[in-house]
Amino acid sequence: MRKGNTKQSQCKPFSIPEELTRIKMTRNTPLARPFLKWAGGKAQLLDAFTKRVPKDLTAGALPVFVEPFMGGGAVYFNFNSIFGFRECHIFDINEELVLVYNVVKRDVEGLIECLSDLSDAFLSRDDARRKEYYYAIRDTFNRRKRSINFAQYGEGWVERAAQFIFLNKTCFNGLYRVNSRGEFNVPFGRYKNPTILHEDLLRADSLALENTTIHLGDFTQSRPYISEETFVYFDPPYRPLNRTSSFTQYSKGGFNDAEQKRLAAFYAECDAKGAKLMLSNSDPKNIDPNDGFFDDLYKDYYIDRVPARRMINCDGAGRGKIHEIIVMNYDPRDR
Repeated sequence: MRKGNTKQSQCKPFSIPEELTRIKMTRNTPLARPFLKWAGGKAQLLDAFTKRVPKDLTAGALPVFVEPFMGGGAVYFNFNSIFGFRECHIFDINEELVLVYNVVKRDVEGLIECLSDLSDAFLSRDDARRKEYYYAIRDTFNRRKRSINFAQYGEGWVERAAQFIFLNKTCFNGLYRVNSRGEFNVPFGRYKNPTILHEDLLRADSLALENTTIHLGDFTQSRPYISEETFVYFDPPYRPLNRTSSFTQYSKGGFNDAEQKRLAAFYAECDAKGAKLMLSNSDPKNIDPNDGFFDDLYKDYYIDRVPARRMINCDGAGRGKIHEIIVMNYDPRDR
């Protein structure tokens, strides 16, 4: 809502209300958090995000949460656990991911039973037979895709969700990648003793999802759920810092600069509706101090730069502290 030059803020620490702290301390199950490994996960930035939430959220004036790019869900699970929204709407264009979230919400016990069978069968094998078992499950997962109706919850969803989680926990680096035929093609991960099933976490996540509607669709499909009562967090595929760090296969053509600009236009549309908005992305200035792509794109809003640890090259030497940006349409210092 603020117009003018880009703002750089220094945020005061955010304190979780005492009553929420007591609730968190007395729960017997773990707090909800991501049950999948997912590229670009935001767990390391949760404190930075929480320090910058709008005061309207802490005052209870924003009862609706919308996340148009769900991914692994670190921010959603964290914010929903802390603030207990009246309702949440999460979106993703990855049909497999949307299917899994729906199963966790609707039939977590059936999912646990099926995933337990997969885990036991895998862990009871030696290394060579584990690899063989992984590829057998991957082949089954790919062959049965045509029989799944991703638009309507039905028979086969629980088994498919269990296979998806199994592959995620045992494949190389927890990647999600498909070939031109839409087949999952990530190789075996060779983990010594992977934790495939985390029953308590899945149950905690299922409880968190009770107030949440899970949508399959492009980020613009969130439009009907955004109003002055809404807090929106955008976590788009990050603009690559260089060619080797690119991970933009959000859609068939990738999430290129044109898509980033389309998102910025949607951000402005949501701002005009009176919603409170937060967006994160890579900071091009890590590589080129003169690259003002996001500073120009979001010049009417507040931009903070926060430290993060990311892989910015293809080898280990490129892993280190860099900055990412947080864009807000409210002054994060206003508390």
